Amino acid sequence: MPNGKLTFIGLGLHDEEGISLRGRKEIEKADKVYAEFYTSKLYSFDEEKLKETLGKKVTVLNRQQTEENKILMQEAKDHHVVFLTCGDPMVATTHVELRMQAIKNNIETRIIHSASITSAAPGILGLQNYKFGRTTTLAYPEGDYFPTSPYDLIKNNKKMGLHTLILLDIQADRNRYMTANEALKLLLLMEEARKEALITEETIVCVVARAGSSDVIARADTINNLLKEEFGPPLHTLVLPGDLNFMEVEALEVCCNLPSNIAQQLK
Repeated sequence: MPNGKLTFIGLGLHDEEGISLRGRKEIEKADKVYAEFYTSKLYSFDEEKLKETLGKKVTVLNRQQTEENKILMQEAKDHHVVFLTCGDPMVATTHVELRMQAIKNNIETRIIHSASITSAAPGILGLQNYKFGRTTTLAYPEGDYFPTSPYDLIKNNKKMGLHTLILLDIQADRNRYMTANEALKLLLLMEEARKEALITEETIVCVVARAGSSDVIARADTINNLLKEEFGPPLHTLVLPGDLNFMEVEALEVCCNLPSNIAQQLK
């Protein structure tokens, strides 16, 4: 019978300092430490600094090695293995599949959670987490590839009065991180293609830049006004609000500099 263990540990947001004390203690006891940074990327993450801080060798797996899961499953059969991920480990379905595979192989599993953008963005903006619908991701157009499925998801969330968390494309291998400005322009291009009057230059959108960092930015305004601003280095995230109650409107005004005239209209 296998007697190994596979522990999933989240690194949290922004950089390597987001790991919890519980996570660090677990790493100290581990035989081997692996990580992957293709499902998500901490923009200010320093791999060498992490290794130095933890005092352990960290082997970074590529996408193929992670999804094939042969390395992790083989090592975890007889060793205590730690697998590091960005944000919270179980937000990515890839990691859920890895855990299920480990359980099927009689490998003990443990999850040490950490901060995720799915909870951080609502908190930073002052929006109520339970009022969010399905999350979507904006991808960079490539040639004839220009998916408009986020438009449908936003529309469905809006029908139910729900907010939409919009994640932005990360192509770490190309050092390419979608900015809020690029994302706002893509939303307007989707509207041009669909012509359903869902998203206009006067649509109110929230921007969160560098969640978890000391220089986080949170802004709420019309798309037209936001496009005139610069939000600095990645990572950026958008939220397109649904129905706002009076507390949420006040939070956007106080925490995100929503113009008072717009706040009054929403109230």
